[in-house]
Amino acid sequence: MQTLKNKIAVITGGNSGIGYAAAKRLKAHGANVIITGRRKEAVEAAAAELGVTGLVADQSNLADIDKLVQQVAQQFGKVDILLVNAGITRFSTIEKIEESVFDEIMNVNFKGAYFTLSRFIPLLGEGASVIMLSSTSATISPQSASVYAASKSAINATVKIAALELAPRKIRVNAVSPGPVATEIMHKIGLDEHLENQLIQSIPAGRMGKADEVAGMIHYLASEEASFVTGANFLVDGGQSI
Repeated sequence: MQTLKNKIAVITGGNSGIGYAAAKRLKAHGANVIITGRRKEAVEAAAAELGVTGLVADQSNLADIDKLVQQVAQQFGKVDILLVNAGITRFSTIEKIEESVFDEIMNVNFKGAYFTLSRFIPLLGEGASVIMLSSTSATISPQSASVYAASKSAINATVKIAALELAPRKIRVNAVSPGPVATEIMHKIGLDEHLENQLIQSIPAGRMGKADEVAGMIHYLASEEASFVTGANFLVDGGQSI
C-alpha cells in the first residue's frame, strides 16, 4: 500500500544502516526519496541500489547543508518528510575526552542536525513530518559515551521546541531513539562477539535490533497514521531503557 505516494522525502546519512533501511521502506510506500551522505562513492552506490536520488553533503558542514537545501529546492520544490539521521559515535571517559573528539561528535550529531532542520524549515510543506534520529543513550546514560549521549539529549530538547514552533503550519516533529541495532557502525566502533554478548544481556528482548525495525517506526511517523503525534520520542530498543 503506497501510503506515501508523491511525498518528497530527504534522508541524511541515507547510504547505510538505519538511513538506508528507511530510504528503502519509504520508497516502497511511494515516496520520492533523496538520500545524502559525505562519502561520494557510497552515496552513489546506495542511490543506484535503491533507485533514489543521491546528493553528497557533510552534515557537519553548514555550507554543505545550505547547498543541499538549494539543490532540493531547485529539483523538488518542497519537502514532505525530513529524516535527520546522520550521526557518529565515539567513546571516551569524561576525564580523558579530547576537545577534537568533543567537537567532532557535537558538530555532526547536534550542530549539524540542528542546522539541517533549521535550513529545511522554509522548504517543509504544510503537514510535513520531521523525524530526528536520537538514541537510547540519552535515556540510559552509558559510561564512556557522555558526549554522544549529550548530543542526543540536545536533539530531544530541540524536537519538543520545534514541534511547538512548527505546529501552526501543521508540521509534526518527533524523535526516534534506537537501542543497539546491528548495522555497520557497530563494527566501526569495535563491537566484537564478546562485547555483543554483553550488550545483548542488557536487552530484555534478548537480541540486537534490526535496521528495518527502526525504519518501520520512521515510516509510521512519516505517514498520515501519525497525524496526531508530535513532540514525542519513540524508544525502539527491545526494552533496554526500562
